[in-house]
Amino acid sequence: MTTHFEAQLPACPHSGFGWMFFRQWLRNPFGIAALSPSSRHLARLMVNQLPASSRRVVELGGGTGVFTRALLQEGIAPQDLLVVELNPALHDLLSHRFPGVGVIHGDACELAALLASRHAGAPQSVDAIVSGLGLLSMSRATQRCILLAAFSVMSPEGCFIQFTYGPASPVSRELLAELGLAVRRGGIAWVNVPPATVYVYTRSRTRGIRAVRVPVTHRAPSYFARRRTAVPESRPPVSSSP
Repeated sequence: MTTHFEAQLPACPHSGFGWMFFRQWLRNPFGIAALSPSSRHLARLMVNQLPASSRRVVELGGGTGVFTRALLQEGIAPQDLLVVELNPALHDLLSHRFPGVGVIHGDACELAALLASRHAGAPQSVDAIVSGLGLLSMSRATQRCILLAAFSVMSPEGCFIQFTYGPASPVSRELLAELGLAVRRGGIAWVNVPPATVYVYTRSRTRGIRAVRVPVTHRAPSYFARRRTAVPESRPPVSSSP
């Protein structure tokens, strides 16, 4: 049954915005994650990864609003949802389609500053970040920048939800270890074109202790080295038998 709130939501973007999305991809293929908007099945899989008590949510790379609509349908209040979109045309589209939602034209790497300006400098932690960014095609430096910005505003139990078209997590194990993050696979949206996998990133509860290499000149000599360099004990001469 369709609720009154859902009836007020704008129509699904696949009905008329697919061509616009494709044109934006042609203009900047490395800045947009896909040729066409994500499916409602992928959107539902992404939203299902939200922590149970999620209230304040940030969406990175809103596109045409597939994830935005799913988040509102999930019960996230418009005033508690912030959408960050770098593409000017898509930003204008989102602002028009979701007038009650905070839609900001900005860079995901500057998320902390964007939130501060939105809330007049007051610190505001978020419960989850839903990302439609193409992390797979980004450099490690850009990935690091985005993840550092995301977790700098995240609550301790918050999560970063990301989809990818690749066969594995778009964030390498080395970068996860460097940032102290853990990852789990949320599921696969097989009916999406192409099929997409959802990953959920959280703060690691345990961080391994990195080994420290001691310079050779400062190492204590080993037992065998001490044995080789030790001065032999003087022994009394052994007399020969008569």
